Amino acid sequence: MATQIKPTTQALPLVPLERLPELPEELSGRYGSNRPALNVPCQLAAQTDLEAVQSWLLEYQEQPQTFRTYRKEAERLLLWCWIEKGKAFSSLNRDDLADYQRFLQDPQPTARWCGHGRAPRHSADWKPFKGGLSRSSQQHALRILKGLFHYLHSAGYLAGNPLALVRQKEIRQEARQVRERHLDQETWEALVDFLQHQPADSVKRQRQLERWRLLLAFLYLLAPRVHEVANARMNDFFQRRGHWWWAVEGKGQKYAEIPVSKALIAALKRYREFLGCSPLPSQEDSSPVIRDLQGNKGISANMIYRTMKDLTDEASRAFAGKQPEIAERLAKTSTHWFRHTSITHQADAGVELRFLARNARHASLATTRIYMHEEEEAWQKENDKQAWQAPWTDSQQD
Repeated sequence: MATQIKPTTQALPLVPLERLPELPEELSGRYGSNRPALNVPCQLAAQTDLEAVQSWLLEYQEQPQTFRTYRKEAERLLLWCWIEKGKAFSSLNRDDLADYQRFLQDPQPTARWCGHGRAPRHSADWKPFKGGLSRSSQQHALRILKGLFHYLHSAGYLAGNPLALVRQKEIRQEARQVRERHLDQETWEALVDFLQHQPADSVKRQRQLERWRLLLAFLYLLAPRVHEVANARMNDFFQRRGHWWWAVEGKGQKYAEIPVSKALIAALKRYREFLGCSPLPSQEDSSPVIRDLQGNKGISANMIYRTMKDLTDEASRAFAGKQPEIAERLAKTSTHWFRHTSITHQADAGVELRFLARNARHASLATTRIYMHEEEEAWQKENDKQAWQAPWTDSQQD
């Protein structure tokens, strides 16, 4: 068997995709080993891997934050496979992707791949990484790339999805995240109580408190993703047959309508009246739901993240002395924790699985079942029937 010669890629610069020179033919992907037979129809006009990835990215051009995140992960993989592997993207197999996951942990050589992260894309100091990724960031990157491969496979550009075999790992990782990244009932009630009793000692503080109160209700009662909150408009709330609903375009641009509780409508009315608006939104009101402190313009997903982080950090400091466990948990809390918290608390309250899945907008019931803890509680009670305690332990110990 002839030895495969690795293409020479030393001359290929490490630059953003839009600044790349023309790729060597062997890296273009026109003849990648994962390309389908010529008689298989392709739904894309793309002839090269870069064109195919750009077609995928165009699906997210109206979601700026998602577009930037997805471009970052696709760009990292493309540059790695060209420069480090010397392979076309459409020639990558499952073993290559395992190598890439190890690379994400520690991008080497560091001088080539890592920078301080603040250089703009047009700068000569731009680098794809700031350093190795945490385990959760690695899993997040692989989820995005799995979606990319799935898209290109479904379109007929690729013969298969080399990341299709990691599904169970993702479910296990998501289960760990649910267990670790939600607020238990005690912490949630402590946060609500903290916010309820904050004094509005200035105009700015009052505006901040009112926005926090609506955000907390929105995040807890509808379990949205942060970009869905940023994109929400007042007329996304509408009435049908005497009940309120929320219309949302979620992950994968999937449209859904979610029932809205009276508690959220009350929170929305309070915020609107604080802004000087009518109590309830009309279908002509396309203004943003969550606004800047002046009440005029909407705010970005990143600003919502920072706003809620300000709340949890402030609450964490308040509880640090008397309730350190609550303080520690709040210090770790990010916006997405509230989605996990909402779904977990709905499950604990007995919301039926099929409705819980629709509230969460999960593609699979297997994902929703992660949040169901009734069987775990019953299992614990059954095991407690084996009532034995070692005589050398403290009898008062729990």
